[in-house]
Parts: sequence; structure tokens; C-alpha cells
Amino acid sequence: MNELQANLPMHEGGVGVRVLRTEDDRYLRGRGEFIADIKLPMMRELAFVRSPLAHARIKAVIKPKGFENCVFVAADLVGVKPITAVSGLPGFKPSSQPILADVKVRHVGEAVAVCVANTRAEAEDIAALVELELEELPAVVDMVAARSAESTLVHESWGDNVFLETRVDYGFEAAAAKAPIVITKHLRTARQCMSPMEGRGVVAAWEPRVGQLVLHTSTQMPHIVRTGLSECLGLPDEQVRIIAPDVGGGFGYKGILLPEEVCAGYLARYLGHPVRWIEDRREQLTGNANCREHDYELTAYADKDGMLLALDARATVDAGAYSIYPFSACLEAAQVASILPGPYRMNGYRCITWSAATNKPAILPYRGVARAGVCYAMEFLMDAIAVETGITPEEVRRRNLVPVEVMPFNNITNKHFDSGDYAQALRRVVEAIDLPAVRARQAAASGPVKIGVGLSVFCEQGAHGTSVYSGWGIPMVPGFEQATARLTADGGLELRVGIQSHGQGLETSLAQVAQEILGIPVGRVKIVHGDTALTPYSTGTWGSRCMVMAGGAVATACRELAARIAPIGAHLLQVPAADVVVANGYVTAGAQRVSIADVAYTWFRRPQDLPDDISGGGLDVTAGYKAVRDSGTFSYAAHAVVVSIDTEMGDVKILDYAICEDGGTLVNPMIVDGQLIGGVAQGIGTALYEAMRFDAHGQPLASTLADYMLPGATEVPVLRIDHMETPSPYTFFGQKGIGEGGAIGPPAAIANAVNDALRPLGVEIRELPITPHGILSALIKPVQVAA
Repeated sequence: MNELQANLPMHEGGVGVRVLRTEDDRYLRGRGEFIADIKLPMMRELAFVRSPLAHARIKAVIKPKGFENCVFVAADLVGVKPITAVSGLPGFKPSSQPILADVKVRHVGEAVAVCVANTRAEAEDIAALVELELEELPAVVDMVAARSAESTLVHESWGDNVFLETRVDYGFEAAAAKAPIVITKHLRTARQCMSPMEGRGVVAAWEPRVGQLVLHTSTQMPHIVRTGLSECLGLPDEQVRIIAPDVGGGFGYKGILLPEEVCAGYLARYLGHPVRWIEDRREQLTGNANCREHDYELTAYADKDGMLLALDARATVDAGAYSIYPFSACLEAAQVASILPGPYRMNGYRCITWSAATNKPAILPYRGVARAGVCYAMEFLMDAIAVETGITPEEVRRRNLVPVEVMPFNNITNKHFDSGDYAQALRRVVEAIDLPAVRARQAAASGPVKIGVGLSVFCEQGAHGTSVYSGWGIPMVPGFEQATARLTADGGLELRVGIQSHGQGLETSLAQVAQEILGIPVGRVKIVHGDTALTPYSTGTWGSRCMVMAGGAVATACRELAARIAPIGAHLLQVPAADVVVANGYVTAGAQRVSIADVAYTWFRRPQDLPDDISGGGLDVTAGYKAVRDSGTFSYAAHAVVVSIDTEMGDVKILDYAICEDGGTLVNPMIVDGQLIGGVAQGIGTALYEAMRFDAHGQPLASTLADYMLPGATEVPVLRIDHMETPSPYTFFGQKGIGEGGAIGPPAAIANAVNDALRPLGVEIRELPITPHGILSALIKPVQVAA
């Protein structure tokens, strides 16, 4: 426990309380305001003409007669710069993403022209009249084949199709030489399409009175969008205001600068009236399938006691056609190299990763960035070691996990695990599913239905700070997270934060933080976010950072505000300022007290009652926060799942699912449960359902949710969640980032359970998602399990 965590009071509505989400009242009553709800005077609608080909040279874009003034192509966007997201990592090749394609199209769905009309239907009708003359080129579809010298080039100037190659080696050869057991596996995960309930959307308006572009957009990072948009349009930052209203889910899908945002911003200023674009689901599916596609070649070196001595990995990530702003195309693959070892100890490690360019949409950082893939890879190897040594899967994991007595711990890639007991989390989920009973049931099973049990253990680095991102050299580096705390004249509290809530319940949990420090009830705390004109700068909501960084900033601002409240309260009580305590909504000195509301009233309404020597700073504080160590917090979890498989139908049913997670101090355990449940649903999609396939020409094979399978309520089981709370020694309350963890563990645990069930039949599935077709195909032609 650090000094910030010492002597923090606990009271109703503060940290650790299951407070109902305050924002849900407006959502459940249909009073939320999303992009599609925004209607401005004289607003017109946009529809984009998108490429039907994955790779082609643009010979001509022909505007329909009579509609020339309603159709805009690249040449019409005078002075607009392309989107460029660079990285300072050695060898990185930047791409130039045009706002509207002009020379080549590089994936299906890339925007070539934009049409403006009074209604969306009219704009789409005009778009259907636009003629594209395209010279089709061979499409680069397979990420591994893209690396070959014979491959067609996505970007001719590069000379290859690799954004970045990353190599790490930590004593690999010496450690591997001592291993009597060598296991090699080739694994693959499918490309997915993030599917928030609300798609992307933007409303842009130029306000001539103030000379400012106001862009309403469904985004996770308003300030970052402002910076990128200003660069593309050639406007100074003060001439761009970004407003994010209610955002109906993000998951990383809304964590970038969009060509559509740049286009709308330009047109609003050029045309002199507001414009709006609302993404439809077909656009989203065909033009934005953008995450999770990995290929792993893995070799584990172990001893006969099940100890992993060394790991050799070659990983390719399909990064798509462009490097997206601000994270760049290198984020996922380069992270694979550093986080693949996960929570396990080893003496040697070697890894090569490639960010491969293909004729697909650019990859985005989806919930649990890279971690779902590396967890799948490592946990697959843990089970393989168990099979080879004859030791149970849970015991192999226990022997290899970082033990509690060495925490904090620097692992082989120098990740600093701040706290935790990984082995205890594993033990608790094994007990939760009653593993001996499951094994007995498995042994007794007969007929076509087989039973399997799978485990996964992982850690999640979240709330990365300056020390991590400064080394990446990308357009975004988090620094001090700021928050403004302002008392109102009647004793309410207004908090202004630069992050953006899109389902995490931040309006509730940040208010709980304020109540913990000042004692002002959650119901009297107003959270202002999502507006660059009203909030301090922030890199936004990503990387499970909000409760660590913004929560710490709010707590710091409230403490500084308390220091301004204290002397006024002391004056009203006629006691020395050193004798008062600000807490629980009052300024207290012994048996005397005065409410914070009375202090606010005095400052705003009766300044004649203030002491002569009071500071003029007022009851309005902006404060910045960094964790004591900003290399990130490490939450972790163990997942255990029991499945049944009908070997005649290939159908997988989840019979039981238990989670033991440790997110440090939980600000609102109810919200954490919700985050875990939603994440697990997405992880089940990764494991069993979601795959965006492309044919040899780069054509996406799903364009509706009838073709792209998402898990529904009947596919997500009732979860049993067990919380451990090991405080981080580096954060304000000991909290850790946990928003992505639910999505990380399910693919590995479910895949291991399926293979556990099928192993007696000589079958091993090594590709996600695990579909009925994949299971039946493997049963017809089984593979060697040890291969």
C-alpha cells in the first residue's frame, strides 16, 4: 500500500460499492443522444462510393450528369492531407491513407467518392450512378504468403509487404539446449469484425461566427481525433472542436481517426452547411473487418517435470492495407513479441513477428489487443506440455506461473508484474468447476457426446504510461492524465475529464471516486466528458486505462479541491485551518462541522464572509496524475470451462464457465462484473463463431449479420465470477485496468476444452473459430495430436 492508499475512508457510494449506474436511467428511458439522433438545421446526408475490388488501379471516377456538384472525389478535396500514422520503431514503413482513394484502391470498401444529398436514400441513389473504371490487380489475401518475395505488393515503393519486423532473443539457445522435450505447434486465428451496437458516425458543421469546425463523432478519443483532423485539414487546433455524444460501444473500433471524419469536416466548411454520415452494417462488415488475424509457429522446450525452459515463436499479424492513426500498424505484432510469455517463467525466449500488409481493411486494436491471440498460443502449449509429460494441465500451469512470493516481478521481456497470486486464481477456478467431478463425468461418458475441460491463465497490462508509449514513436504518447473538479454554488460537484465513456459506466465510477475523497454523494456529481472545448487534454479511452488514470486524476483533483475548501470551512468554524478535516461532505473540527455546500455558498454567494487572506484560486481545480510507476498495471485471471461436443453434429455447448480475476481494488464490483460478462461474450465469439473470410480475390464473404455470426444470449452461459483484490502498489486506490480481460481468456480455455474432449479420438483443432464444419472435418481426417 502506498501513501495515497493509506487512511482512505470507506462510506456508502464510494470506492468498492456496487452503485447502480447513473447513466443507465437515460439509456433505459430512450433519452440517450447518439450521432444518429443529432439533427442540425440545413443538414445534408453523405453516402460514400466504395471500391468493389480489393486491389486495383483507378483509371477514372465518372460523376453522373446533373449531379456533378453533389459528388466529390479526391481531386476535389483541395489541400487535404492523407492520414499518416508513423512509428519510431526501427524499420517501420509508413503508409499514406488517402481520404478518398485516387491512384489505387487497396481493399474492398475503401472510399473513392462521397455524395451529398438531402436524405441518405437520395445520396445512395447518386452514389449508385457514379461509374468506376478500375484495372484489377492481384490481391494479397494471405498474411504469410504476403511475406514471400513473389507476392504482389500492396505498396510498390516498399519492396515487400511488411510494415515492421520485430526480433527479440533472451538467452534462447542456451536454455533450449537443455530441454529433453520439444513440442511444435502451428496455430491460426481468424479475422474478425468488431461489432458495437452503434456503428461509426459523424456530424460536421462549420461555425463562421467563431471560425471553428465542430465535429460530433462517435469516438473513444476526442482529443486525438482533434489533433489528427487538424493535421489533415490544415487547421490550427483551436479551430477544431470535437464532441462525442453518447457512444454505443467502441472496443477499439472507434479509437482511430477516420477518413470519413476528415471528409465530413472538409465538406461542412466547403459547402457552408452541416453534413452527416451514419455507417450502416453492410459498410461496417465489408469495409472494416479489422482485427485478431494471427498466425503462430511455436516451439516449446520443456523438461520432464513440465517446466517450460524456452520458447521459440514466429508470429505473423495481418495488418491490412494501411497504418491507422494514431496506433499504427505495428502495435499488435510488436506487442506479441513482448507479451507472448504471459504469466509464465522461462529461461530462454526468441520471437520474430511480422506486421504484414494485405488487401484488407487496416487492423485496429480490438478489446484485449494481441492478448487473446497470445493467450491462446501459450495456453495451447501448456496443455501440449501436460499431454507430453503426463502431468495434469492445472499442475503444469501451477509449476510455471510466477509465484506470489517474488512479486513484484520482472519477467523475461522485462514486463513488471506489480502484484498478485496467479496460482491462487488458478486453484480457485479449478475448485469452482469441481474438476474431479468433471473428470469422472468425462470418463463415464459414452456415445457421440464427449466432455472436455479447458483452462487459461493470463495477465493484462493496462493503463500504459509515458515510459511505454514514448518508445513506440507513434503520434500519441500518454502523459499526465488531468481532471478538473469544480464546486457549484449549491454544493454540487462537476468533474471534467478528457476520456470518453462508451459503456464502461465511467459517469458512475468516477463519481464514486469523488465521493470517496470529498463525501459528496454520487447523485450530486456531474461528469463532463467527450468535448474538447470543455475538458482537459487526454489520449482518451483505450488500453484499460480509465479507472487507473482518470480515476487517479479525479482523486488528485478532489484532494486539491479539499485543500481549498479547508481554509474557508475553518474560517466559518473559527478554528485554525490545520485543525480541520474535509471528508464525508463536511469540514470538521472536533465536534463542529460545516457542510461543503455551505462553503460553496460562501465562496459564490457571500464573498464578504470569506477570510481576508483566502486564495483567489477559487473552488475550481485542474490536477494531473501519473501512477507511481507508469509501465502499466497487471491485472490477471484464470478461466475454466466445461464443454460438451456432439461428434455427429460438430456442435459445441458450454456447460460451465468460471472466472477468478484480480483487478486490484475494485471501484465498482458490479461494473467490473458487467465488463467481464461482455468481454467473455466477445471471447466466445472469437472461439466459436466470428470469422470474416475472404476469397482469393480479397472479397469479404459476409456482408450481413446473417452471414457473420455473433454469439447471442443463448450462446453465452451464466458465468460464475470470483474476485480477488490484490492492490497495485503504484496506483491511487490500488486499482488496475480490467476492461479488456473478459475477452482474453475464453478463446484459449474453450479451445483447450474442445481438444480435451476430442483428444481420445486423435483429433486436435488448431484454428479459431472452432466451427462444426471444422470439428467434423477433423474427425473425418484426424491429425497426430503431438504434431
